[in-house]
Amino acid sequence: MKQLTLFDSIYKREVDIEELFYAYFSCRKNKRNTHNALKFEVDYEYNLFLLKEEIENGTYSPGRSIAFIVNKPVKREIFAADFRDRVVHHWLINKLNPLFENLFIPNSYACRVGKGTHYGVAHVNQFIKECSENYTKNCYILKLDIQGFFMHINRIILVNSLKKFVYSNYHQPDINLVIELLEKVIFNAAAENCFIKGKKKDWKGLPNIKSLFHSPKNCGLPIGNLTSQVFANFYMHTLDAHMKNELSICYYGRYVDDFVIVHQDKEFLKSLLPKLSNFLLSTLQLTLHPNKIYLQHYSKGVKFLGTIIKPNRIYIANRTKGNFFNAIEKQNRIILENKPSKEDKDAFLSSMNSYLGIMKHYKSYKLRKRMIFKRLSGYWFNHVYLSGGITKFVLKEKIIKKKKRSAKTSIKKMVV
Repeated sequence: MKQLTLFDSIYKREVDIEELFYAYFSCRKNKRNTHNALKFEVDYEYNLFLLKEEIENGTYSPGRSIAFIVNKPVKREIFAADFRDRVVHHWLINKLNPLFENLFIPNSYACRVGKGTHYGVAHVNQFIKECSENYTKNCYILKLDIQGFFMHINRIILVNSLKKFVYSNYHQPDINLVIELLEKVIFNAAAENCFIKGKKKDWKGLPNIKSLFHSPKNCGLPIGNLTSQVFANFYMHTLDAHMKNELSICYYGRYVDDFVIVHQDKEFLKSLLPKLSNFLLSTLQLTLHPNKIYLQHYSKGVKFLGTIIKPNRIYIANRTKGNFFNAIEKQNRIILENKPSKEDKDAFLSSMNSYLGIMKHYKSYKLRKRMIFKRLSGYWFNHVYLSGGITKFVLKEKIIKKKKRSAKTSIKKMVV
């Protein structure tokens, strides 16, 4: 029998079941139709109480992931965790995110409520405008990223930093469970316990530095997990703090491992390269990507988060345009081959509206109009409407149902 310590007597190995239920409902929002989610949902109350018991008695361990390749927007290796593990991920992040928000600087944009790609683009655009004094003075843009970022995150450094942070900032009685689950999630060898979906040839063309199967010892976080995204942001906060506190750089912004520095002195930006390279290698064991160093006058513009930022205007990058074109071609093939099912229609809305949702934030009205009315098959307009000035597709059947409900309500009011 394990001997109780002072730590055990102060803190409780108890999971708040309401918090676990909340994590479950948050988790299933976007994963409800997956096989693992449906299997868990059949008796989710029993499964959640069983998960609670395993966490509390220390027998919980992450299950098998599904590994596969996606090609859009770029070729990437994805590890989809088992659904019950995703519930644990959400439980952890719900616990820690408020603390991370107090830590993170305003200029990091990934995986944060109220911040994201559009916020990041607007922020960098504002940096350029301010640094150039409304485009009246010279300033320069240095854009960098990390080589094989997720696959080279050192898990030992990450866990030690997280434990130190949690012990200093988390003051709830379940702190021992939080620490324990952090270690289990981060040290989980996903590449050794996975099912490969698809074929091994799908990995052809993916560099080894972008694959968890080829990560250095004790390195790598699986792309696809919520915890990986948030913990990666925490890992890179060390760089953020160095930029702001040690180097006193005002105009700095970062999205995951892509970061931009704006300054009036080009030579100063050049001098940063060896300093940043040494800092990243010595502190985080990361390497600047040698082929992705961009240093130009602001008038040349800069590619950032799917856009091209230029003075007084922001364009959609060619890669996003190309992906949108390919998505339209895919939808055209579906409707020309057969009558679209409900699943086909839902997939159409998800795909098309995701691109329109991105593009509507920038000067792209003519582009959206051209792509939709010249490229998209007219047969789709038997099933969908365009609303909001080419910003969103809506199913016709939903509009019809809504009008019928409205008409019934009006009749009832008249009768009363």
